[in-house]
Parts: sequence; structure tokens; C-alpha cells
Amino acid sequence: MPIGFIQDELDLKLLILYIMDRTAGPITFLQLFELALCDAGVDYFSLSQAVDHMVSTGQLEQEGERYHITDKGRRNSQICESSLPRSVRRHCDENLVNVNEALRVEAQVRTQVAAREDGTATLCLTLEDGDSPLIQAAVLASSPEQAERWAETFKKDPAAFYHGVIKLLDREGLS
Repeated sequence: MPIGFIQDELDLKLLILYIMDRTAGPITFLQLFELALCDAGVDYFSLSQAVDHMVSTGQLEQEGERYHITDKGRRNSQICESSLPRSVRRHCDENLVNVNEALRVEAQVRTQVAAREDGTATLCLTLEDGDSPLIQAAVLASSPEQAERWAETFKKDPAAFYHGVIKLLDREGLS
């Protein structure tokens, strides 16, 4: 089994802080695990224990299934980042490119399903470009399940929805 840089709990915590300081938004434990696999010394259980400890010491915060770095964790990361070998930092940075792109896209596309008393559901759809909303819509669905299916379809190709609406609005001569 190859030996990596990560030899003890402190090394692992430095790696976690380095990764979390560079994510474009909160990430799941699984995403963190995949990013931390840039070093052969990382295993699931050690990572889980380190993350739990870092949450309890205020370096990371957990909201639902996602984690984000706190100001305390960010300060510690910036102080200690040079302790990670350049090769480990470079590998992390390469892996973060895809994760950060996915987080940016995820932040631009949002859906919310609200069940109604009559058994129907309202699906709210939002597509943003940076800070500007491109489109916001609320659609009545016959059931929460249908609204969830529509939400997943929208998330897969929000541009198709946007272009479909624009195409409809641009048609002339409708009477």
C-alpha cells in the first residue's frame, strides 16, 4: 500500500482545511472524501473522525448534509497551508476545478416544491447568471411527486427551459 503525506490526524486536518478553504460552496462528506483521496494516506473512517472533531471545535460547520469552513477554520488553513507539500496542494487544486464548477452551476439553478392543502404542489424554478435572475417561475403541479419530477428535469437542463420560454415570447403574430 502506498504511503502518502497524511501520516497522522494533524496532517489530515490540514488537508481538510486546505480543501474546504478552496471550495466554491458547502460540500457533502462524500465530495470531501473524493477530494481528500488525492493522498494515499486518507481513509474514510479517519476522515469521518477528523471532520466530526473539526465541527465540534468550530473549524467547520455542518448544515444538513453539507459542510463549510468557518472563519476560524479559514484562518487556521491560511496559517498552515504551507505545511502541505506542493504536490498535494497541486493535486487538490486540480480536483477542485470540477467540484467548484458543479457548485457554481448548482448555485445558479434552484427549485423548491411546496405541497398545498388540496394535494397539488407549487414548483418554484429559478435560473440565475451570477447575481442576476434570468428566469423565475412558479408552476402548479397535480401532485408533489409530479413537481419533484419536473424539478429534476429542470435541474438537468435549465437552459432548455429558459430558451423555450424566450422562443415562445419572441413569436410574433400570435392571436
